[in-house]
Amino acid sequence: MESTADEALPNRYRRRTGPGPTVGGDKELGKERSKDDDDDCDKEVWDTLSGCFRRVQSVLDHNRVLIQQVNENHQSKTPDNLAKNVALIQEINGNISKVMSMYSDMSVNFSGIVQQRRAIGDSKSGSSSDGDDKGKSEGS
Repeated sequence: MESTADEALPNRYRRRTGPGPTVGGDKELGKERSKDDDDDCDKEVWDTLSGCFRRVQSVLDHNRVLIQQVNENHQSKTPDNLAKNVALIQEINGNISKVMSMYSDMSVNFSGIVQQRRAIGDSKSGSSSDGDDKGKSEGS
């Protein structure tokens, strides 16, 4: 089930309701299950984010090499090397766009995870808090 982070994040962090590697999948297990799920989810989130940052760093490292090559070509002032710089600079520019897109995807996905976690937390606190539930049902 390995895929890129921008494809995997939204679906990977949905609450598990069936049997899985944490606790047997019973919703009635309460806080023990929630703690295990939260720990698993946190580890997955950080592992995925770390992977995203490694991919971004790889592109940035490649750009560093390309920039060094552009500088060397520029210093040589030979027509062939200066002509090569056009393609190198275009590749650098494309890589910068790629990095911007990767960061944008990470931001959207991370925000989605945070919203999901808040919604799960809100639903747990709403179902366990009698005062909040009564107030909501009386107003309906």
